[in-house]
Amino acid sequence: MLNDETRALDRPAGAPAASRTHRTAAPATPAAATAPAAETAGARWLGPVLVLGVILAALNLRPAITSLGALFEEVRTGLGLSGTVAGVITSVPALCFAVFGLTAPRLSRRFGPAAVVCAGMAAVAAGLLIRPLATGAAGFLAASALSLAGIALTNVLLPVIVKRWFPDRVGTMTGLYSMALAVGSSLAAAATVPLTSALGGSWRTGLLVWGVLAVAAVLPWLPVAASARRERRAAGRSAPAPAGPGVARSRTAWALAGYFGLQATGAYITMGWLPQIFRDAGVSAGTAGVLLAATMFMGVLLAFAIPSLAGRMRNQGPIAAGLGVFGIAGYTGLHLAPAAGAWAWVLLLGISNCAFPLAITMIGLRARTPGGVVRLSAFAQCTGYLVSLPGPLLIGTLYQHSGGWDLPLTVMTCLLVPQIALGVLAGRDRTIEDERGMRD
Repeated sequence: MLNDETRALDRPAGAPAASRTHRTAAPATPAAATAPAAETAGARWLGPVLVLGVILAALNLRPAITSLGALFEEVRTGLGLSGTVAGVITSVPALCFAVFGLTAPRLSRRFGPAAVVCAGMAAVAAGLLIRPLATGAAGFLAASALSLAGIALTNVLLPVIVKRWFPDRVGTMTGLYSMALAVGSSLAAAATVPLTSALGGSWRTGLLVWGVLAVAAVLPWLPVAASARRERRAAGRSAPAPAGPGVARSRTAWALAGYFGLQATGAYITMGWLPQIFRDAGVSAGTAGVLLAATMFMGVLLAFAIPSLAGRMRNQGPIAAGLGVFGIAGYTGLHLAPAAGAWAWVLLLGISNCAFPLAITMIGLRARTPGGVVRLSAFAQCTGYLVSLPGPLLIGTLYQHSGGWDLPLTVMTCLLVPQIALGVLAGRDRTIEDERGMRD
């Protein structure tokens, strides 16, 4: 598989990509089409380095969140957080992804997507290294926001990287980085508590170790960004001018944004509160972290398969519906017997949370060109994260004031019904360019 991706990158500039399906082929970007042949020949190393960069970036898209979820009770105690403030912290990822993700298209046009992803990984590393040093809620939130800003930019631009450099392998490459994202999520969830114990028992040390992985993710993007910058200069042109408005008039774009938002609501509630649900049911902290990791690990198993399957289908609606049904079953089980059936429920929720790689795949399939993808990705993700923003805060408030998980779990179950409906609409075989005549 990786050899195929490398060949896609090593193809001479302007050469047509061999499309596997009618949906994944895309024309070369203007910069690539005008790059000198010698420049392209001299950058044959770019293929494997870019694949490595995508994998390492994806590995770092969730540890900032899932490592905190595993130690949330210790952080709440250490920083003296109320239930409402804790709910605000679980809402911060969605807020940062919405706010900072909006800047991604402008930054990408100005500096190029590779350079912005490189800067985003640097921000992730800096925030994770600074966060454990915080002595109060404000400093903790600020450092978290720095990391989450970098994650937001990378969230939006990785589909663009895939569409631009792997136009005939959208499903395959999306599956690859979705699988890496799931590995990072589950690894942080499972290993944070044992690492914390092994390193002295301080939650600060347990959170700090994930900054090392983030630093490693910056390294491959440095030469990739430098090569992309040379290509832009050699082409003798600036980044493409922004296209006029249009994506917000697309019904498919709105359906995809709603679907993305509701799946994000469920995912961040799960990552932020699932360990607490199990601990309140009598499960130990270590086991609760492992259960969260099991939920994330299901994404490892399916995150490659689902995008690959979705990329071969004309309509992805049936997949969206099936994933939603698994989620309803998982939340219902948590409601009825959280501890007794814990392993069954986390497996069901893990399957349901594969709605994220499906949504990312549909972003790549619902636009024809890299320019269309960057606009659709920014719109769907930023709007979606705004939709998801009240979810974790609402669940934290309901938990605090109801004194248990019955009401929060009922709300979480009900949210899956509109998620299924919007997934079916977003999965229809059409593109935003066809729908509204948008042009790059």
